[in-house]
Amino acid sequence: MKAHDEYLPWQQLTEISLGVLGLAPEIFWAMTPVEWLAALSGWKRKFGIVETPTPDITRNDLEGLMSRFPD
Repeated sequence: MKAHDEYLPWQQLTEISLGVLGLAPEIFWAMTPVEWLAALSGWKRKFGIVETPTPDITRNDLEGLMSRFPD
């Protein structure tokens, strides 16, 4: 059986929740994962933090596919 820390990074989640989001411990531990993600998303939006998604393929990958499968 795996330790609970192997499934989720509890230390990081707790640090973000208590330190960055300013949640009280009892609020953090009562939250569902969906509620926690909503709180983090709202905090990011409030401070203008925009995450850019990492593309699944690089430009070189795309060009290679285009050369292999021209239309």
